[in-house]
Amino acid sequence: MTKLEQIEKSVSELDADELQAFATWFHELQAKRWDIQFAQDAENGALDALANSALAEFKAGRSRSL
Repeated sequence: MTKLEQIEKSVSELDADELQAFATWFHELQAKRWDIQFAQDAENGALDALANSALAEFKAGRSRSL
């Protein structure tokens, strides 16, 4: 049995409260990993093209207030 299959089996056996606690924990884990990836992308310039494009659209008057 693979690690993923073991996790799936364990999760499927959780009661409702445990499943909710697991879901909350997993959501927080994903958010933390996303934050780390976003920070790395910002630091290494991976988002520069998107930022420059957005600024160009703004300066060209092709944006609106939210």
